[in-house]
Amino acid sequence: MIKAVVIDDSPEIRAINKLLLSEYFIEVDIVGEADSVESGYELIRQVDPHLVLLDIELNGGTGFQLLQKLKPYNFKVIFITGHDQYALKAIKFHAIDYILKPVNATEFQEAVQSTLGLIEKELPTQEQNEHFLQNLDKKGGSGKIMLRTINALHLVNISDILYCKNDNSYTTFFLSTGEKIMVSKGIVFYNEILSESGFFRLHQSYLVNLQHIRKLDKADGGYVILGSGDEIPISLRRKKGLIKLLEAI
Repeated sequence: MIKAVVIDDSPEIRAINKLLLSEYFIEVDIVGEADSVESGYELIRQVDPHLVLLDIELNGGTGFQLLQKLKPYNFKVIFITGHDQYALKAIKFHAIDYILKPVNATEFQEAVQSTLGLIEKELPTQEQNEHFLQNLDKKGGSGKIMLRTINALHLVNISDILYCKNDNSYTTFFLSTGEKIMVSKGIVFYNEILSESGFFRLHQSYLVNLQHIRKLDKADGGYVILGSGDEIPISLRRKKGLIKLLEAI
């Protein structure tokens, strides 16, 4: 059995999370709950869980402070958040699963199922955990993004990403090293978190790192040529926006 704990300062949210875990995941044994940094710390030390559902805002501090006290740790975390957009962006950058308040049953199942996959495959997440906690308070970010595939976690320099290509609910990252990394999230997700890092979605299927564009060709509807030689098509309605951004570089 997979041991899980629920740490949240709201009794109602704890009750909902426990109910959903019991209803949808019979392989998960809920071995405790807590509402503060201190009680959460004592609970985790006592029961040694595999999975922690962790609220960001707790009595006596934050979920991040709790993790700092516990590191290095081996359990997997699903964050529960309702308002902290900066924290949520950091969570997304590091490929850590999360649940938004108010809790939605479908989103809850997806987050838990994804994290259970990490536990079942015994994928190591120590580097992910450490990098996340080290860079949580850096407003400018660390210049790296964590990409999760079926079999691995990749810590990638954002500057090494040439472009991303969408394929239904999957996104493939093309790196300057020649490596390709496919992840099971759509391009809309990555457009949201990379747009502030110099990326532009110049086509519904492509998200491009502007720093790697070497030429813009306006023939045949338009496309850009990257330093790698790759040619990426430009959507007509996004061409003006792209030109404006390139002129500002």
